[in-house]
Amino acid sequence: MTQHFDPLPGARSRAALRKALRERRLAVPAAARVAAAEALVAQVEQIPEFLTDRRIAGYWAVQGELPLAGLMAGLHARGQEWYLPVLGDDGLLRFARWQHGVAIEPNRFGIPEPRVPGAELIAPEGLDVVLMPLVGFDRLGHRLGFGGGWYDRSFAFLRERTGAGKPLLVGVGFALQEIDALEAQAWDVHLDCIATERELIDLTPPVD
Repeated sequence: MTQHFDPLPGARSRAALRKALRERRLAVPAAARVAAAEALVAQVEQIPEFLTDRRIAGYWAVQGELPLAGLMAGLHARGQEWYLPVLGDDGLLRFARWQHGVAIEPNRFGIPEPRVPGAELIAPEGLDVVLMPLVGFDRLGHRLGFGGGWYDRSFAFLRERTGAGKPLLVGVGFALQEIDALEAQAWDVHLDCIATERELIDLTPPVD
């Protein structure tokens, strides 16, 4: 049975909850982390858009995040493009295509970013599917991030949508990062799916 966090008794603020969940994630043993990364592939590949659309964005796993390396072989075989986030001076993300041979350097937070000319970066609106890291999540599609607001600001244009659209937002994390309930904030952008090593939680509205 999956053990969830109750955000109220042990963690009365989002900051405290974030700290507790990050510590739990960092405690995952190396062997379990590798196994989870392999198991994640089958869950993500249940998403039709991930198998068919061209521009797929992900993240470079740091600080115990669930790695995405297992997805690379399939993306390459299907001829899809893989993008990684790049921090902008305006507080927004742009995305750079990454493949073997493209130089990587750490950004201001120590997270690896592709080193490409600014003209080659694309805006969030140009992506088809985005695999987003998270610190915590609930089954209503609420995401707890690192606290910097980068993804919420960058994908704010999706906040007013009434159905599934592009890009499709997929939160990725270990099953142990699930909490019973996360209070929504006005700036939050809702997830379309959540993928863990155990399951895919599809939050997209049913097609009539």
